[in-house]
Amino acid sequence: MKKRMLQWVVNFTVRAIVGSGVIFLINGCLPSSGEGMMVGINFLTVLTSGFLGIPGVCVLYGIRFLDFL
Repeated sequence: MKKRMLQWVVNFTVRAIVGSGVIFLINGCLPSSGEGMMVGINFLTVLTSGFLGIPGVCVLYGIRFLDFL
């Protein structure tokens, strides 16, 4: 049981770090005119990317895009 919990924590941490890195890189690639499309890195976005991984990052940008329209 402990091994399974540790594996879940490690997977969550890796997904959160990678997801935050992807958000950082995408925000860096957006032009300055696309500031309305940027997703901030905060507690909720790190949690979302930690639970859902890269699809979670896509969802965050999708929500931001719909808000931008």
